Amino acid sequence: MLISVIIATYNRPDALVAVLNGLRRQTDREFEILIADDGSDVKTSNAIHSMHGKLGVPIQRIWQPDRGFRAAAIRNRAIAKAQGEYIIFLDGDCVPRPEFIARHRKLAEPGHYVFGQRALLSEQYTDHVLKTQIDLSAKSIPSLIASRLRGRINRLLPFLNVPLGPFRKFPWYGWQRLRGCNFAAWREDLIRIDGFDGAYVGWGLEDSDLAVRLANAGVRAKDGRLSTGVLHLWHPVSDRSAMTENLRHLQKAVSTRAIKAGKGISTLVKVTTQPAAADTGASLPVAAPETGNEDDGKENASG
Repeated sequence: MLISVIIATYNRPDALVAVLNGLRRQTDREFEILIADDGSDVKTSNAIHSMHGKLGVPIQRIWQPDRGFRAAAIRNRAIAKAQGEYIIFLDGDCVPRPEFIARHRKLAEPGHYVFGQRALLSEQYTDHVLKTQIDLSAKSIPSLIASRLRGRINRLLPFLNVPLGPFRKFPWYGWQRLRGCNFAAWREDLIRIDGFDGAYVGWGLEDSDLAVRLANAGVRAKDGRLSTGVLHLWHPVSDRSAMTENLRHLQKAVSTRAIKAGKGISTLVKVTTQPAAADTGASLPVAAPETGNEDDGKENASG
């Protein structure tokens, strides 16, 4: 089974390279990478090209113009291009350990999505890692323990691999557990609910909305903690000015038991699904610029 890894990013090429290095070290090699780029400049494109010949798996960059924080819309574009039956979502500052994809694959189960876990790096350690280009994914458990003792990371539990069996599917696990920085779902389930809701513009709650609608569609939460942890690089607190409006959208989705996204994948026009470019040094395909008036809910995602 091919797995698609969708990485959301915006103008943080050094962090993105750290994430790609983590994917380069994966023991499970049956996956493709889609960079969901929310309007980054050429530095991000250059960073992706710098990884050519190193990844050994298909990779493509899906791009949209920078019109503010539109993570929902760019993830929908990437879902439309994905070739995998199963999709893992990562943020562009969340570095996976070498067994990350293998463990997600093991947890994949029809009728369920998997929510993961993260450990946060301190601001100082993040700065050191990025400036010196330390490969976080290569860190051993003893090294991570040492980092924890020095206050460089905030916890160690995400890096354990505990076989919890049926306890991963407690019936009270709800949509509140899902975080967009590390979760996985079946592509057919995402298509059934029409993906993320592009009505969420600005930071916050687009991932919660997706989880609500998955639950309304009968897709249950499965605990991926103590198995699929990632190292989350520090970043400044995001602009929260859109939270009030986004919370209103979320409350409506909860109260109406919504399943379909108001502005989902089906509102993209001229969507084509193409195999990802092989990691051979060839140029990466990029989504064409958007055209027309976005007020009508239509966006160009051809590529």
